[in-house]
Amino acid sequence: MMQQFYPTATHNFQFELNKDLHFSAAHFIPSEDAGKCRMMHGHTYHLNITIAGNELDATGFLIDFKLLKELIHKKYDHSVLNDHPEFATKFPTTELLAQQVWQSIQHVLKTKSNQPDCLQVIVRETPTSYVVYRPRKEDLS
Repeated sequence: MMQQFYPTATHNFQFELNKDLHFSAAHFIPSEDAGKCRMMHGHTYHLNITIAGNELDATGFLIDFKLLKELIHKKYDHSVLNDHPEFATKFPTTELLAQQVWQSIQHVLKTKSNQPDCLQVIVRETPTSYVVYRPRKEDLS
C-alpha cells in the first residue's frame, strides 16, 4: 500500500481518528460538459475519513472502524453510483460523493452517546486527483 499524506483539519478536540478505506464503483456524468466522464466508467475510490471528539464511548473508541466500513464500503462497493437514491437528482461527481459520505457518517455519529464529529472526508478518484470535503462549522451543530 502506498503511504498517503493528506491535508489535516484544524480542530481543538482531544482525540482524532483517521480511517483509510476503498471501494470500487462505476459512474457517469450525464452532461455535455463532462467530457469523457459522460460514458460509464469505473474507479477504485480511496477514502480517508477524519473523526474527532473529546469523549470516548464505553469501549474506549471515538467510533468503531467496522461501522465506518459498513456505512461506506458495504453501500458503494461494486455498484453504479448513479443508481443510489442520493444521486437521483444530482450527478455522482467526486465532490458530491465526498459530501454524501460525510452526511452518512455524521448522521450516525450524532446518534452516539459520545457525539464525535466527522471533520473531513477525502476521496481519491485517481492516483493524481482527490477531493477534500470539510463541513461548515454550522453543519456540525
